[in-house]
Amino acid sequence: MDWHLQDAKNQFSKVVQKARTEGPQTVTLRGTRAAVILSAEDYDALAGNRPNIVEDLLAGPAWDDAFADTVDRREKRPSREPVL
Repeated sequence: MDWHLQDAKNQFSKVVQKARTEGPQTVTLRGTRAAVILSAEDYDALAGNRPNIVEDLLAGPAWDDAFADTVDRREKRPSREPVL
């Protein structure tokens, strides 16, 4: 259901209750969709157990021994002169 912002403000408890029982409620501002009110259950389903960027990077493919050796053998100094 679409709610004008002023109506949603005045009847917020009703908007929340409808989000819990009927599904997402859309709030419009000057006729344009501005926000969606979700039940906590719907939000949890969307947010889920998605990894954050650090977890995603750390969970990348495992390095094989040859690649790890190549990385360990590389020079430990920068490959370019610093720009001043």
